[in-house]
Amino acid sequence: MSQEVAIIDFGSQYTQLIARRVRELGVFSRIYPPTVTARELEQAAPAAIIFSGGPASITDQDAPHPDQKILNLQTPLLGICYGMHWLAHYEGGIVRKSARREYGKALLQLQRSSPLLTEDLDQSQVWMSHGDHVETPPAAYEVLATSDGVTTAIGNAQKQRFALQFHPEVTHTEFGTEILKNFLFEIAGCPGDWTPEEFISTAVRSIREDVGSKSVICAVSGGVDSSVMAVLLHRAVGERSHPVFIDTGLLRYDDVKNVTEILREQLDIPIRYHDAAETFLGALKGITDPEQKRKVIGHQFIEEFQKIAGDYPDLEYLAQGTLYPDVIESQTVTGPSATIKTHHNVGGLPDEMNLTLVEPFREMFKDEVRQIGRLLNIPERILERHPFPGPGLAVRILGEVTEKRVVMVREADRLFTELLHKYSEYRNVWQALTVLLPVNTVGVMGDQRTYEHVIVLRAVVSVDGMTADWARLPEDLLQEASSLIVNKVAGVNRVVYDVTSKPPGTIEWE
Repeated sequence: MSQEVAIIDFGSQYTQLIARRVRELGVFSRIYPPTVTARELEQAAPAAIIFSGGPASITDQDAPHPDQKILNLQTPLLGICYGMHWLAHYEGGIVRKSARREYGKALLQLQRSSPLLTEDLDQSQVWMSHGDHVETPPAAYEVLATSDGVTTAIGNAQKQRFALQFHPEVTHTEFGTEILKNFLFEIAGCPGDWTPEEFISTAVRSIREDVGSKSVICAVSGGVDSSVMAVLLHRAVGERSHPVFIDTGLLRYDDVKNVTEILREQLDIPIRYHDAAETFLGALKGITDPEQKRKVIGHQFIEEFQKIAGDYPDLEYLAQGTLYPDVIESQTVTGPSATIKTHHNVGGLPDEMNLTLVEPFREMFKDEVRQIGRLLNIPERILERHPFPGPGLAVRILGEVTEKRVVMVREADRLFTELLHKYSEYRNVWQALTVLLPVNTVGVMGDQRTYEHVIVLRAVVSVDGMTADWARLPEDLLQEASSLIVNKVAGVNRVVYDVTSKPPGTIEWE
């Protein structure tokens, strides 16, 4: 892996966007919590450090305060929003609460050109979101730009430390990409040579070194990530990779048939099918709490894999398709922020497990995994599939998971997906799904009163799943979906459409 940029996350909704922007410029990025120590960063030896924004005020009692010794490192540093306030505060400047919070578009007024902000950026549009401001910059720092009389950018060229009040990572900042380029290439001297091709060669080498002469059991769930992982793992260790498709009874319509046939027939991956539907449904009996569902499923996955492991000699590893958003949402990696949800393959693993994890995509976003899949010649039929949660339909059934309720939500999902293809909308949305609610509503069907279930249709547009907006699907599509589901899914008499973005909601309902 080429040199990385370390991003210290102070809880900003834009932190993952910073990571993506940096990667798009050919520099690998890794997000660290504010609890990271200077020693840990020194060992990672990043080419540059970026302090993200965040919702806290530097004057708050519970505001995140990373190791001050980070300022002793001779590493180029860029502070954004809260990151600017923290840097200014600990370098000896004065930060005050603003009379009013500034949010939205502002005009950048350049005071002096610098390696970060060049003359052509004067009078350009930037995006603000802050409640504090730098009243007095630290000694040896120059005011590089202002906006409506407020200090907008400061810098110490000798120390290679710069800070911005605005967010260069969002598209609303007119020349945000150019500013990040200036920091990464002109100031930090990053090579900009990180590519998906490099990731593949590095991952293959790393897997071979870690696994040695041992075998790896590979968890294939039917989604994009695990399918790409199965192919990558096969490239790395060949016949010592043993992909297994466990049927949990919680999969989408025809998942088993679609994925196993492609892997076997088109990619020559010898995948093994294991039917554990009855076991999983039994383990979920009576459980309604979504976190508990995920943990039960996670534990059951490991138990099944450990049973299968006995069939293979020298098996010591379990490969999973864990993605970066899974890790970010499952763990409190951002210090003051809370766990959003436990992903079954992150937070659901038992403390004592006889298999060591191999997770090549643990620091990748889904669209990056799709790029890797294309380089591995995986058919678009797999790569274009919408994301599907590891716990499967269990987290799309609010309340207890039963075989009858699984059949209802699976059939509704099939009908909705078919219509998205019919109306050529499938590729326009990031993810589409159906949710079964634990409530009944009154309806009239065949001149008779009904009291049956509600299905929620959910479709979002996104780039990486970290933020998302609800999809504006054609009215005719929604009308046809409602009609088909009510008429063809026994036990459903009402269909509703979810128009919540992420944030404040999540894409999945549980």
